[in-house]
Amino acid sequence: MAGRTMHAVQYDGYGGGAAGLKHVEIQVPSPKKDEVLLRVEAASINQIDWKIQKGVMRPLMPPKFPFVPVTDVAGEVVEVGSGVHSFKPGDKVVSMLNFRNAGGLAEYAVASVNITVDRPPEISAAEGASLPIAALTALQALRDGGTKFDGTGQPGNVLITAASSGVGSFAVQLAKLGNLHVTATCGARNVDLVKRLGADEVLDYKTPEGKSLSSPSGRKYDVVIHCTVGISWSTFEPNLAANGVVIDLTPTPWTWFRSVVKRLTFAKKKLVPMLIFVHDKEDLRFLVQLVRDGKVTTVVDSRHQLSEAAAAWAKSMEGHATGKIIVEMGGEEAMAPVVAG
Repeated sequence: MAGRTMHAVQYDGYGGGAAGLKHVEIQVPSPKKDEVLLRVEAASINQIDWKIQKGVMRPLMPPKFPFVPVTDVAGEVVEVGSGVHSFKPGDKVVSMLNFRNAGGLAEYAVASVNITVDRPPEISAAEGASLPIAALTALQALRDGGTKFDGTGQPGNVLITAASSGVGSFAVQLAKLGNLHVTATCGARNVDLVKRLGADEVLDYKTPEGKSLSSPSGRKYDVVIHCTVGISWSTFEPNLAANGVVIDLTPTPWTWFRSVVKRLTFAKKKLVPMLIFVHDKEDLRFLVQLVRDGKVTTVVDSRHQLSEAAAAWAKSMEGHATGKIIVEMGGEEAMAPVVAG
């Protein structure tokens, strides 16, 4: 598709938020060795996308400006690069684009075959695009906490904070598949939703019970998947089992310091910051199969056209989305994931 142009959304420098996004016409990229060119059907916005824009990873990311953001996409293969034998034009796929190159807020994007998987017809583009960062993060966090998904896992108790968020909503469902008793926190408006996702106990985080994180059934937590901010170790500690661990997905410098102290003092109760997750193709394929089989459901907060990308970006930055925020490029009949609310 050399020489063709496409519509895309980019930003020219750090900062600016949604107002810093610009609609442009740029060249359609060409796939290189072990890459495929996708016609993007849907993309999902994650916190890391706008945090990179804010400069939290400067000077590493983005490597240059202007930059087309967003990594999580679903679409159709239209061209393959050299050495690609596992995909062909017409294949429907789910992919996670390279952070440094990104490109998801565009009509076409180049994806590595190393983190691209087939998308069966039972899964819509919106469902597929919801998966990579959010579901992979939830899966890895639970595994880091000792959860197994091969049927050999022992029963245990897990607390999931911000359980109606993108990561949290997947974590609840995956924890149940891992044979765990799930206590979850969320806002009052999402209590019923989180129960439908499988949580055994749900706490409104604004109530005294929710603020204390105490299990209504008196359980102590073997694992905490911490998906939000503003909760101190002193709140977690009395609710943990003797060898309980908090997997912190939103670590601060203080989190890292306390984690080191815990290790140096051989504390039984541990705090584990999780900053980088592994991009594993087999894990992504596993998650796609779970959605196909109806064992995991995607929760969609809202859908936006590419022309409305700024509104989607702003909504993500507000931090109160229930599930995933989707940007759709059009081109396929909508299939219905669970819509919040």
